[in-house]
Amino acid sequence: MELNHDEYLTIALPKGKLFGLSANLFEKIGYTAEGLSDKSRKLVIANEEKKIKFIVSKTADVPTYVEYGAADIGVIGKDVLLESGKDVYELLDLGFGRCHLMMAVPKTEKRAKLTDYNHTRVATKFPHIAERFFNRHGMQMEYIKLNGSIELGPIVGLSESIVDIVETGTTLKENNLEEIVAIQEATARLIANRVSFKLKFDRINEMVTDLHRILEREAVAQ
Repeated sequence: MELNHDEYLTIALPKGKLFGLSANLFEKIGYTAEGLSDKSRKLVIANEEKKIKFIVSKTADVPTYVEYGAADIGVIGKDVLLESGKDVYELLDLGFGRCHLMMAVPKTEKRAKLTDYNHTRVATKFPHIAERFFNRHGMQMEYIKLNGSIELGPIVGLSESIVDIVETGTTLKENNLEEIVAIQEATARLIANRVSFKLKFDRINEMVTDLHRILEREAVAQ
């Protein structure tokens, strides 16, 4: 007999750097499934005994799966979550995947103050976050959405600046760019579908409690 989807708790995990950290954290509270890997060709990996399903998704799609209920729970960076604008519950700051969004410009093109860049072009993967930031400063910018190496924008004259995430700053230095203002700190977040959170409250709440306990224990140990 085929089991109803509602018997399962479905978790969307992002491919890439957050996958391993997320899967390891869930494993510590007993949430795992055989063959769970971001390299797997299977799109949905289930643990039939514990009624858990994992969706291994492209990072940018995780909030969409969660908002529309294809997944009950998801792990996603705060940067991607803010950019997506999806209507989901943010349940827990998982603490890993730390980075921050910032504005950077070529070192040779620095201007005296932020507003001196008003009415210039900014290349970014995060046009919505960037627009909200510049609007708060009364600035009107032209936003050029890129999906690849954002640093290339100013180098080839496509834009005067970039808004992007940075972890170590190495890539900026290698391309003679300099951060001039920090915009938003970002870490991985646990998110939930609003309806799932109500219908599966006990199970989701237990998960969040267990995850929080693990994170607190690891924080103390550091």
